[in-house]
Amino acid sequence: MAKTLEEEVLSLPTEERARLAERLLDSLDAPSEEEISELWLEEEARRAREIDEGLVELVSSDEVERKARALLK
Repeated sequence: MAKTLEEEVLSLPTEERARLAERLLDSLDAPSEEEISELWLEEEARRAREIDEGLVELVSSDEVERKARALLK
């Protein structure tokens, strides 16, 4: 079955093979939902630690909005 599929795929036009190859590669690199959740938990812990240690300056949402609006002008 895999051999037949491989032959069919290789007979596709170059553009279609390239699109399929990209999708296949993306599927290999994509983290699972569980991995994504774990990464976000680690990021949350890192950010909380930086706040607790005074390593970052907190900015109010009003200040962020003001700066964003200024950039869009």
